[in-house]
Amino acid sequence: MKQEKSIRVIELPEGYSFSLENEFFIMKKNEKEIRKKIKYPRTISIKIEGKKIIIKAIKKATKKENKIICTLEAHLKNMVKGLEKPFVYKMEACYAHFPMTLKIEGDNLVIKNFLGEKVPRLAKILPGVKVEIKGNFLEVSSEDIDSVGQTVANIERASKVKERDRRVFQDGIFLIEKDGRGI
Repeated sequence: MKQEKSIRVIELPEGYSFSLENEFFIMKKNEKEIRKKIKYPRTISIKIEGKKIIIKAIKKATKKENKIICTLEAHLKNMVKGLEKPFVYKMEACYAHFPMTLKIEGDNLVIKNFLGEKVPRLAKILPGVKVEIKGNFLEVSSEDIDSVGQTVANIERASKVKERDRRVFQDGIFLIEKDGRGI
């Protein structure tokens, strides 16, 4: 069943600018910029009026269109938050048997001596993401929440224990804090 027009308004703080080029959302603050490609149906319109971004359905919105409007609003709010203060995720490298060493080489995190393996494991670090190693702790930060989340997932996937009993081999690199929230 179609519902009344669904309208969402996002107010931009002072110093922010927003533009829309094809399917790219571009938000800028000073020299920082976030560029995100998001596809959305043509039954939804996005307008920029001064310091306001207005997202609405062209006709009466269906449930699916309302969900898409709310998703677009959440993405834009995360872009604003990221330009104010970067998203920071904290991780910890845990090991019981073999001490692993972590090192950043180019756009990869190199995990050496994981479970005593001779071949190092690699985790891809996405562009625009900064990874700091402080002993057994890692701090992953960026203005783009999607890039931070994907980089953390890459690191966790690279340090996954396979073909061994997880109750015995509890080694790995795990997410311990997610942007101010403990896990």
